[in-house]
Amino acid sequence: MMGELMAGTNVGGDFTLTDSRGRRFRLADQRGRYVLLYFGFTGCPDVCPTDLLAIGDALRELGADGPKVQPVFVTLDPRRDTRAVIGAYVANFHPAFVALTGSEAEVRRVASLYKVSFDKVPLPTAGFYTIDHAAFTFLLGRDGKYIGYFPPGTPPERMAALIRDEMRKS
Repeated sequence: MMGELMAGTNVGGDFTLTDSRGRRFRLADQRGRYVLLYFGFTGCPDVCPTDLLAIGDALRELGADGPKVQPVFVTLDPRRDTRAVIGAYVANFHPAFVALTGSEAEVRRVASLYKVSFDKVPLPTAGFYTIDHAAFTFLLGRDGKYIGYFPPGTPPERMAALIRDEMRKS
């Protein structure tokens, strides 16, 4: 059923990228917290902002448990999504968001760890492109390991309920 936390195997892994303030962000440094990990780009017209809003709303829905979850946005368009751009972008959805970037090769390596496919798609206007990408919200456990993913459009209330269920298990 759509909206459920979807499990799988052989997904994820540790990584290091640069945050919007220029500091190195290591997933390993998040041990002890759950992580909601999302890959997208700031020029995305609909899916990314909708899913990021749902993540922010899910964190608010968690109330006192919200700070136990670190939301992370990784840009799939590091060429256009500068550190300043991604920092301002994620601030629109929740103040706890961390926005990450890196070289195109670094970003592709991290995306491949999570089986996130993406491609630049040229637009009719010369020099312009969009990014076609998989849009999943990954839930990582307090140990940094992949638990499962939420499909696009998962309601924030359902996301929060499933995160709470995972919290109760550990």
